[in-house]
Amino acid sequence: MPKISEFFGIVIYLNPRDHLPPHFHAGYGEYDVAVDIETGNILAGSLPPRAWRMVQEWFDLHRNEVEEDWHRVRNGQQPFRIDPL
Repeated sequence: MPKISEFFGIVIYLNPRDHLPPHFHAGYGEYDVAVDIETGNILAGSLPPRAWRMVQEWFDLHRNEVEEDWHRVRNGQQPFRIDPL
């Protein structure tokens, strides 16, 4: 799964074979969440509150880039790296 960003032990990645709706994954240790790109809400999983706040802050800064990467990955292209928080 292509990693698109990493910061403070949080890894943000996309799964090219993943299901709809468009979303990204954020992993932190043994935790993992799937985050809806349209709403910014958690679709599945959990993160510790502090890690989740950092993911939300990062996503607020990079929402358009994440959406572009989602489309790239779904079309078989490599995603761009996105700046960390």
